[in-house]
Amino acid sequence: MSQKDKVIDAMRRNGGYATFQQLNQLVDFSTWKTQTPQANIRRIVQVHDEFFRIKPGLWALSECKEDVLKRFDIVENDTKSDDLFTHSYYQGIIVELGNMHNYKTYVPNQDKNKKFLERKLCELTTESELPEFTYDKIAKRAKTIDVIWFNERRMPFRFYEVEHSTNITNSLDKFYELQDFRADFYIIADESRRNQFDRLLERNIYSSIRNYVKFFNYENLINQYTKESSLMMMDRI
Repeated sequence: MSQKDKVIDAMRRNGGYATFQQLNQLVDFSTWKTQTPQANIRRIVQVHDEFFRIKPGLWALSECKEDVLKRFDIVENDTKSDDLFTHSYYQGIIVELGNMHNYKTYVPNQDKNKKFLERKLCELTTESELPEFTYDKIAKRAKTIDVIWFNERRMPFRFYEVEHSTNITNSLDKFYELQDFRADFYIIADESRRNQFDRLLERNIYSSIRNYVKFFNYENLINQYTKESSLMMMDRI
């Protein structure tokens, strides 16, 4: 069986799709004469017509396209369904990254039943309710943040907002109100929105948080997720 056939077989066993993280776990690399099998997987799905990309880091079999998109509630050429899937997909990636690093993870109540692939976000997070780390007014604001990582003392370590199509200003306003915590703030978005982010952050009102807010694009997030998942897998071997 060729390397490509092994990737196809792994995807079929996984329901017709897989993230790179899942492929790294599902594919048997024992006969692959390479030091970088993960790189081979990325090349295989990118150059062969048997695969199509759903989102960065998430690929599916062309033969299963209709079924996979239906399971993810994605309607081709429909912006609304794409926006909903994209937002919860990256929320799930951020939650899983936090879990890998043993942080406590939280998503807001309105997002708990949204799905990362085929699992509800509430099945991935460690916290069903926002930890009581501050008084009500600030907590009310924090409850709307897309993903929060908490440290072992149940204090916020990182705040994440996924900005696919919504107004970045709203996220910066939330970060402004949460600036007194020793935490970092991240805007996760497509690279095309970086200039918009930079312009907004230059406003005087955000001068006090400018050094603590970072922009991270989708591709970099997925690369980090894939790399850290691979390292954890190697540690278990």
